[in-house]
Amino acid sequence: MIICGGVTTAGAYLLWSCTLGMARGARVMLLAAVLLLPTQSVFAQSYPVKPVRIIVPFAPGGGTDIIARVVAPRLAERFGQQVLVENRPGAATIVGAEYVARAQPDGYTLLLALTGTLAINPALYAKLPYHPLSSFAPVALIATSPNILVVHPSLPVKSVAELIRLAKGNPGKLNYASSGTGGAPHLAGELLKKLARIELVQVPYKGAGPALTDVLGGHVSIMFSALPPVLPAVRAGRLRALAVTASKRSRLVADLPTMAESGVPEFEVTTWFGMLAPAATDRKIIENLSGEVRSLVADETLVRVFAEQGLEAHASSSAEFAAYIKSEINRWGKIVREAGIRLE
Repeated sequence: MIICGGVTTAGAYLLWSCTLGMARGARVMLLAAVLLLPTQSVFAQSYPVKPVRIIVPFAPGGGTDIIARVVAPRLAERFGQQVLVENRPGAATIVGAEYVARAQPDGYTLLLALTGTLAINPALYAKLPYHPLSSFAPVALIATSPNILVVHPSLPVKSVAELIRLAKGNPGKLNYASSGTGGAPHLAGELLKKLARIELVQVPYKGAGPALTDVLGGHVSIMFSALPPVLPAVRAGRLRALAVTASKRSRLVADLPTMAESGVPEFEVTTWFGMLAPAATDRKIIENLSGEVRSLVADETLVRVFAEQGLEAHASSSAEFAAYIKSEINRWGKIVREAGIRLE
C-alpha cells in the first residue's frame, strides 16, 4: 500500500469510487483538496524549513526595530533557520502592516506591530487596507514601554509645568517630533495639547530613529517616545527627561514623575509591541511560533536585555494577545474620539 501526503492509495481509490455520480471535474477538485490537507498539516509540523522575515513598519533605530533585532537572532537559534528583519516604513505603519496582511499565510512573513498599528489607526482612519483583528493571526505580546517626554537641553524647561507655561506664552511656536502621524507619540502630543490647553505643532517622521536624530540635533525641541530609543541619550545628558506617560512610575526610570504627578491628570500613554502573522496562517504554525516567542521572552537573559533598553518583557499566548488587542482598540478609540482627531 502506498501512502501519498498522508492518504493511502486505497483510501484515494475508495473516495474516487464514492464520487462516481459527480461530474469528472468536481471529482478531481474534491480529491485534490483532500490530498492537499494532510500535506499542509505535515508542512506545518516541519515549520520552519527556510528563512523567516520579521517586518518592522518603521525605519531602523526606533523601539520596534530594536525589539526585532533583539528577538530575531534568538529565534534563529531556536529554529535553526535565519530570521531576518526587514524595515518597511511609511504611512503611520500602514505600509508594513498591509504588506504582511497580504503576504502568503505560510508563517514566513511576520509583523512586529505596536499600539498605533492595531489599536490607534482603526480609530484615526476612516478606511484602512487591513483590519486589526480579521487580517492577522496574533502570535504573542512581547513587550511594553511607557512613553517618555523629553526635550532638547537648549529648551529652558526642567518640568512639565514649565513646558506648559512656555507653550502658553508662545502659542503655536513650539514643535514636537513624532515617529509618525497616528502613532502613540503623536497621540501623546495631542493629548497634552487637549488636557493642558496649549498649542504645539507636530513634526511627523518615518519612525522614532529619524525623529530622535532631529531632536538630538536641536532642530525640534520636544518629543514623546517609547523608552528604548531615547534612554541612552537621556542617560548621557543629551536629552532632558520630564516625565513618563504611564499611570505609575517606571522602575526603569524610577526618579522620573508621571504626567499626572506633573500636573496633567488623566494622562496615560503606554506603547506595547507584539508579533502577528497573516490571518489564514495554519494554527499549528501560530501555536509553534507563540510557544517559541513566549519561551524566549520569559528567559531571564532577554528580560535583562529588554530592561537595559527601557522595555518590560511580557509573555502571552495567541488567545491572550488577541483579547488584549480588542481591549486596546476600545480604549484608544475613546481617547482618539475625545481628542477629536480624524485622518484621511
